[in-house]
Amino acid sequence: MTTALERIAARTAARRDGTPQRCGVCAAAIAPEHRHLLDGADDVICACPACVLLFDRGVGGPYLVVPDRRIRLRPASTDGLNVPVGLAFVVDRGDGQVVAHYPSPLGSTEAAVDPDAWASLVASAPALSTLRPRVEALLVRTNSRAAADEVWLVPIDDCFRLVAAIRQHWTGMSGGSAVWLAVARFFDDLARTRHEKES
Repeated sequence: MTTALERIAARTAARRDGTPQRCGVCAAAIAPEHRHLLDGADDVICACPACVLLFDRGVGGPYLVVPDRRIRLRPASTDGLNVPVGLAFVVDRGDGQVVAHYPSPLGSTEAAVDPDAWASLVASAPALSTLRPRVEALLVRTNSRAAADEVWLVPIDDCFRLVAAIRQHWTGMSGGSAVWLAVARFFDDLARTRHEKES
């Protein structure tokens, strides 16, 4: 996770100073808005359209294409996940493990999710049955200043961006107003770029 966050920070700095971004696989120049791959160490790799297409066709190798769909799910009870804070993302590791990540100013804290609680949540939110292991996550915001709790199915790189924003803007013991504005902007961006809403 730390490496992924460092890469996101480096990409942000590169955009600011005008350094051209390059595909992490073939080194081709890429546009500021581009897709990502996930490597075997769960690091996010910037990718050109050709490499995304190559790995999306299932050629094998060490990379998984990170999807770009964002789905706002109907409200569902996440009580069984025992989220101790108001913000978490949950990843199916694909090996039988489901892990919750809690963003913080130090990165993210991880905790195993009870399999029965996860199965119950998936049963109550059918879109979660399509969640792709490792490259997509369930993102939950509760007890926030938002009008209602938010439950999303998002690409894993969105989650890394959220953690990076929290680390960047956090001040003092409670985070300060800047961090919560950054979180609000992140969810506003999700709403603008969502592909669909769970029916």
